[in-house]
Amino acid sequence: MTTDTAAPAARVRTPKLPLSALLALATAVFVTSLTETLPAGLLPAMSAGLGVGESAAGQAVTVYAVGTALTAIPLAAATSAWRRKRLLLTAMAGFAVANTVTAASANYPLTMAARFVAGVAAGLAWALLAGYARALAPAELRGRAVAVVMTGIPVALSLGVPAGTYLGGLLGWRWAFALMTAVTVGLLGWIALLVPDRPGQERGAREPVLRALTVPGVAPVLFVTLVFVLAHTVLYAYIATFLDHAGMGGSADAVLLVFGGASLVSIWYVGARIDRRLRALSVTATLLVAGAAALLGVFADVPALVYAAAALWGLGWGGVPTLLQTAAAEAGGARAEAAQAMLVTLWNAAMAAGGVLGGLLLDLLDASAFPWTVLALLIPVLAVVVGARRHGFRAK
Repeated sequence: MTTDTAAPAARVRTPKLPLSALLALATAVFVTSLTETLPAGLLPAMSAGLGVGESAAGQAVTVYAVGTALTAIPLAAATSAWRRKRLLLTAMAGFAVANTVTAASANYPLTMAARFVAGVAAGLAWALLAGYARALAPAELRGRAVAVVMTGIPVALSLGVPAGTYLGGLLGWRWAFALMTAVTVGLLGWIALLVPDRPGQERGAREPVLRALTVPGVAPVLFVTLVFVLAHTVLYAYIATFLDHAGMGGSADAVLLVFGGASLVSIWYVGARIDRRLRALSVTATLLVAGAAALLGVFADVPALVYAAAALWGLGWGGVPTLLQTAAAEAGGARAEAAQAMLVTLWNAAMAAGGVLGGLLLDLLDASAFPWTVLALLIPVLAVVVGARRHGFRAK
């Protein structure tokens, strides 16, 4: 008598994300985003503490963006052979030093120098983070890994800035920056212990960063980055002014909370689908932000519709950093880090230019011009996303 023994069925392993490592990278994104925008909520106190006017204190944001824009490409090239963990730890240590000096300084030039150093550290980190996240994740989950890391942006904007502003009012603006140092020191330990290392590029494989522009698809992604971020910043940087013009001057915090909450939903939705729907999600994001701008342009005097527009804006914008970082990485291929370094440079250049353009619009016209400017800028963005079907924003 014989018996057949069935072989045990092979276990199919479901790919999983290294969440502990990715959340450490998301915290790094949070630190960079909050360090950049924190002065916006502390300007009156900072100007008094440094003995300068509010417009001069406001340059703390501009100097940070300039530091990032000027150094992201050359630093990415100079450090391309560094091991990734060493590079990330170096960038985060730069933030710890810069925020410590900002918290302690009573000298305006020294404070601006510290903010510039923070911007340099941001350029180093941002050129690295998306590629690092993709390298840590299984191939089929790389887009989702980038989405997890990019949650640091809406968390910083919707929760971190209000919390930092509250802490600054309660204890003084210097304590807000000192807390950023404490968070960064804790993050350095987290990265050192729990984030796996990855090698940099081999020295013989390094190429000029700008050569990534010759890769089909990179240029469309960079164009969309420049113009989309410019459009967003024109309105975001002056949202309090716009709401004041619309008779909702006391509602800026509530409107931004709606925007931030919708952004978190957008990050979750995009992260779950980006590996299969990059193109469709990019088109949808553009249309949602354009729809929000149109709603604000026509119905700025209807509070309920202003809140609805803020929700649409957040739903569209929240996933954009993830979409653009992923599109740049996929289009860049072997030159992905170079493409992302250029993306970081253009992103920050667009932020600085958005502040300037918004100021010009305010002086030459009035705040009602902001949403229509956003809408006009998003028309070529939509055209390029739709047109880049084969390269850049590919259909899968």
